[in-house]
Amino acid sequence: MRAGIRAAALAALLPALAGCALATREARFAAAPVPESAPGVSIGYLDAPAFDSVPLLPPPPAPGSAAQAHDDAIAARSLPLQGTARWRQAVADADLTFPAAEPLFSCALGVEIDAQRTPHLVRLLRRSLADAATAGRAAKDHWQRARPFVRNGAPVCTPQDSAKLMASAAYPSGHAAIGWTWALALVELAPERADPLLQRGRSFGESRLVCNVHWHSDIVAGERVGAATYARLQAAPEFRADLSAARREIATQRAAGATPRHCDDEAAALRRSPLPVADARE
Repeated sequence: MRAGIRAAALAALLPALAGCALATREARFAAAPVPESAPGVSIGYLDAPAFDSVPLLPPPPAPGSAAQAHDDAIAARSLPLQGTARWRQAVADADLTFPAAEPLFSCALGVEIDAQRTPHLVRLLRRSLADAATAGRAAKDHWQRARPFVRNGAPVCTPQDSAKLMASAAYPSGHAAIGWTWALALVELAPERADPLLQRGRSFGESRLVCNVHWHSDIVAGERVGAATYARLQAAPEFRADLSAARREIATQRAAGATPRHCDDEAAALRRSPLPVADARE
């Protein structure tokens, strides 16, 4: 009789113990707040700057060169995309504030990215953004390359940013550096999604062509800065810790069957590209 009572009491206690264990585990893996230098301005994992981007990059194309003619041709191909679905995607890609930027790579990853379900992954995106954005600043200041809209007078996709863009040099592209850093980090987290993630990293940089704010060579240089930033991040203990925690979050979301929505619209928009080679792949 007493054994039966003890067994019943234990059975009643088990759900409570499991709940406590789950709460303890969730508390253990809860993401620490993102450090900020000002409200909404994240502090990266690395001491800024992580490396000198001036010797890392070749000079931008010289005026009148064949390389500049190639940039001009791609810029001309970008202009007819104004007002299309690809233009609207470029507007979305331009916003690097959070939470607006949280879902930008969700479709490529195959998992919703947001601060509630993947807090460590969002922390990783925010802090690595700061590192990638800072990494190319020395090269921008050194070469002071004018942006396409200054030369062609055509609209940009975020006119509210025109004054800020006028004051910021084009080479290399900070957005491309950030997007490529994110793509490489996400490939490490989900290597089975490498193809869509790398393609999204490419299209993220191309959005700056569509927006008429960068030349193609700016994008290529930005991706090199992103790759160097990602390599440098490998030695940062906090980055590695957030990677490990983000990997668990992604696995949890996959096990729960949580997949992103509205990916068909994004895929349709990204089929159009200002790059001839990219169009040939469609």
